[in-house]
This record gives sequence, C-alpha cells and structure tokens, in this order.
Amino acid sequence: MKTHFFPLVFLLIFSLAQSLNPKCDIQDHGSNLQVFHVYSPCSPFKPSKPLSWEEDVLQTLAKDQARVQFLSSLVAKKSVVPIASGRQIVQSPTYIVKANIGTPPQTMLMAMDTSSDAAWVPCTGCIGCSSTAFDFAKSTTFKTLGCQAAQCKQVPNPTCGGSACAFNMTYGGSTIAGNLSQDTITLATDPIPNYTFGCLQKTAGSSVPPQGVLGLGRGPLSLLSQSQNLYQSTFSYCLPSIRSPNFSGSLRLGPSGQPVRIKYTPLLKNPRRPSLYYVNLIGIRVGRRIVDIPPSAIAFNPSTGAGTIIDSGTVFTRLVEPAYVAVRDAFRRRVRVANVTSLGGFDTCYSVPINAPTITFMFSGMNVTLPQENLLLHSTAGSITCLAMASAPALNVIANMQQQNHRVVFDVPNSRVGVARERCS
Repeated sequence: MKTHFFPLVFLLIFSLAQSLNPKCDIQDHGSNLQVFHVYSPCSPFKPSKPLSWEEDVLQTLAKDQARVQFLSSLVAKKSVVPIASGRQIVQSPTYIVKANIGTPPQTMLMAMDTSSDAAWVPCTGCIGCSSTAFDFAKSTTFKTLGCQAAQCKQVPNPTCGGSACAFNMTYGGSTIAGNLSQDTITLATDPIPNYTFGCLQKTAGSSVPPQGVLGLGRGPLSLLSQSQNLYQSTFSYCLPSIRSPNFSGSLRLGPSGQPVRIKYTPLLKNPRRPSLYYVNLIGIRVGRRIVDIPPSAIAFNPSTGAGTIIDSGTVFTRLVEPAYVAVRDAFRRRVRVANVTSLGGFDTCYSVPINAPTITFMFSGMNVTLPQENLLLHSTAGSITCLAMASAPALNVIANMQQQNHRVVFDVPNSRVGVARERCS
C-alpha cells in the first residue's frame, strides 16, 4: 500500500493537469513517473500568468521568511511581560505586571519587587484586602502546602495550628498573613506549574500592593529560584514614566534578548541580607564635579548590611545623610536659586523654573548619568519642582524613579548588574 501511495498521488495531480492542458501527456516507465516543475506548463500549481524574475524572487523570499519564522518558533522564545506604573491603574506607587494564576487562569496585576523573595496575592475571603482577589476554589491546580513541606521552612514566622503552613510577615509598614500555596503561574506565555506563593487571608496597613507582589529577589522562593531552569536566573526591566497610563515597559525573562552593548557592575553578596541586589557605589557626580562624600557613607559593609542596593519597589532614591547632604548642597550650588523651599519629605524645592544639573552615580566599571526627568518631581499644577531624593538612616537605595527609561539587567549567574538608557514611556 505504501509503495504505490505517492505514484497514485502524482497520477491524480497529473490527471488534473491533463484536463486543464490536453497537451500534457504522461510517460509511465513502470512505477517511475515524470515529475514536473511547479511552474512548468503541465503543473496545476502554475500561476495564471508567468512571474517575472523579480516577482519569483520576492515570492520565494516571502515563503523563506515564513519558514524561518516557523523554525524560530521551535527555539526558546524571548519571554517579555508588559510593565505599567501602578499609580494610574491600581492607585499604588509600584510597578505592576500581568500574571495569570490557576487553571483556568485568573489575571492579577502584581507589583514587581526586586527586594522581596516570595510572591503573594490576596485570596477570596481575605480581611483587609482589595476587592480583586484570587478565587482559589475555581482553580483545578491549586493546593495548600502542609507543614511538612520543605517550603514551609523558607517563609517568615511559619505556624502550624492546622494542616496548612501559615505565615505572617511585614511588608513596608504593613502586616500580612496567609497560607503557603501552590498553583500554576504564567508570565508572558510560559506556564510555571507548582509555583509556591502566599495566599493572603488578612492584611493590615496601607502599603500592601492591592493585587499582590511578585518577588524578584535572590531567595529560595523568588521567581529566579523557582524558574531557574526556564530563565537561568536572568532578567531585565525597563520602567516607564510614573505618569504613564500604559503597559509600555517590559520585563524580559531569561538570557535571550538581553542587551549586548551594556556596561556592568559586579553584584555584591551580603550574608546578612542575601536577597538584596548590592552594588559598589564609589562616588557621585553633580554636573561634572565629583561630590566630596565621606567614604564610610557609601562603603559596602557585609557585617552591618550597609552599602547601596538597586530596588524596584522604592519610589525615590535615598542616600544616607552624609552622602545626601553633600549631593543636595552641590545640587543647590549648581541651580543658583536663593529661595529654596520644602515639600513634605523633600527639602530642595523651587517655585520658579530651574536649570538642573545631571547627577551621575559612579559604580565599579559603570557610570549612570541621570537627566532632569529622572531627578525632578513636579507638582500637579507645575508650580513647584523638587529634587526627587531624600536622606535614609542606614542604606543607600537607587529607586525606581531614577531607573525610569533605563534597561536594568540582573545577570545573577555572572553576578553582575547592567544599566543602559532605553526609552519605554
């Protein structure tokens, strides 16, 4: 049967050709059939009118392109998740991504946080949570982890009053409590089965992101750890303007599609805070002049946890007081406006238009120069302009406003962070 299948097919095709063109004749030498070219007069696939050489080449190129696209689809894809400012969409000062949780999927707008390990979402029945919650009862792949699960030892303050592994922790100035759970989470088009996260039952405080948090830190329950085989502990993001209402930013997961031409600075390891992304800040420049900062104010100290981190969850950059005062004073001198006012926690504000200098963060092997849009905060009416930085008690934090419209690459396997200018607003 298999031996005569293809000859029969060709006989049928040729019969069609002969009916269309009686001049086509077939010569059958046993089972060896004469095979005609697609564009021969006897081919039923011949175009209605002859193609020019250019048309032939262009048609072939189009078919080639379709085939290449198909072949490329068989290779690992670039996993890109859209990012938006939560201020406009969920009334939260965080940056949010769309995550689909459960089977069938339920979409949650989760805050991405590089300084958190675990993921958690408000679940149905949660006290103090927002109205948008994950309905775990509708997911056929949801399960609650028991106290015997290894992950139960990796959450803060686990308790085992019942069969579920319960936990409670602080987030910002708020407290959250819930059960440790597992379900399928999908980012972009990549499903991650049995993803461990917190199913919140109670929250208290105003700093809890309304639809949950996706932890991008370096701990055992973070996205990096739970998707290591898929994304090789590599990701990058571009944060749009805080005023942008669209999902114009992007979270790129995995080494594929990351920038080639980009400068890096080494990631530092702090055993006291192993999840945070510490970098070596060696100086700060205002305009073209390096600011005189006491070395101890920016030095990395693994024994105390002091140093500098890059964080996506903090909105405005904070510098320990000696460093902040030095930078602030240098900024004021360059602006040369006598009447300096304050607004809330910002102590360098102006009620007249100013020509602000750039500020450059100098890291080992990499400088990041920030233009005015990353430095100045304008009031709604536009009558007041403030330097969008403040002082901190113990830790320097390069925050998300200063990262806007930059591609920030976290290459954990090679222990480095890269930053390059990229507009995504």
